[in-house]
Amino acid sequence: MKVILLDDEIIALDYLEHQLMKIPEIEVIGKYSDPALGKQEILSHTVDIVFLDIQLPDADGIQLAEEILEIKPHLNIVFVTGYEAYAVKAFELNALDYILKPVKTERLLKTIQRIDHSKKSLNELAMDHQLLQIKMFGQFSISLNGQQLTPLRWRTTRALELFLYLLQNRGQFVRKSTLIELLWPEYEPNRAYSLLYTIIYHIRKTLTPFEEYFTISNSVDGYILNLHNVLLDVGEWESYIESSPPITKGTINDYVKVMKVYREDYLKEYDYWWAESERQRLKVLWLRASFRMAEWYLASNQQIKATEKYLEICHQHPIAEEAHFALMKIFASTQNSLAVHRQYRLLSSILFDEFNEQPSTYISEWYHQWKQEHEEQTT
Repeated sequence: MKVILLDDEIIALDYLEHQLMKIPEIEVIGKYSDPALGKQEILSHTVDIVFLDIQLPDADGIQLAEEILEIKPHLNIVFVTGYEAYAVKAFELNALDYILKPVKTERLLKTIQRIDHSKKSLNELAMDHQLLQIKMFGQFSISLNGQQLTPLRWRTTRALELFLYLLQNRGQFVRKSTLIELLWPEYEPNRAYSLLYTIIYHIRKTLTPFEEYFTISNSVDGYILNLHNVLLDVGEWESYIESSPPITKGTINDYVKVMKVYREDYLKEYDYWWAESERQRLKVLWLRASFRMAEWYLASNQQIKATEKYLEICHQHPIAEEAHFALMKIFASTQNSLAVHRQYRLLSSILFDEFNEQPSTYISEWYHQWKQEHEEQTT
């Protein structure tokens, strides 16, 4: 393995090189005390491992690592630090991400073995451009060839949130300042940016087994998450709904199949304020398509299916007055008076509990007129 060392302390560089030379499979091809020069050399040469000091003069080691990984995502970076193990938690690093000074040969061997094992594991996980499926309706999950994969192990909840935010804005440039305002609005800038670089670093590491599917591009001001060979349920569903043909006898089954994808609201299990607007936007699309399907069933004299669809709308969106009203009229047409009364009372209760309001005037007028006519017929 070809190795480059980067540390502002010359003595530390020499000592680490001395220890690494004891390991036969390691070749130290460069050591640098200048961060800018070190980065240039790392990007210019074929390198397997970089041993990088966390704190460098005029440079943040984790930010530097993130900048390098953006260009060389396969590179293994091991942080070297003089901090005690408990203090390293401040950097939010995994145990295998760093080694403590003074570096011992035994610890270096474990690190090299871990990296070697990781490379073999990635080769075994090579997916030959198979399609990766991502689910964002309900609980976020990833599957391959229809088989759900073990949930990704995110270092922090913030890392998951930031990844999902980038995924929501896939293919779009997201400014770093936007992410700072999103996740750490109360932090002073230097601390906030340091946390951002650390989390982006961890996201890259978490996505390593799927690096052929995700690319996080970095620029001076922000990031872009691009997807490759990925089937995203939200994207595919919306694409069909937005460009779908008219509902006919020949297309209704396609609508039924596609609408089953939307079993739960977008990122339902995650209480992110920034996801709410997208959640509501997709819900509106679902409602429009559902009403179109219900109306087509009704026009095709398929009252049972129309009833089922309107009931589904009421379940998913209880304040959808038009769905309740449609059910009332269907029940009235089938002489199911108890169901008419029940549906009106349900709507009234929901609206009162939610908004302290009564059903719309035209619905109440229809109900009271129907009630009067029904009572006259029964007397």
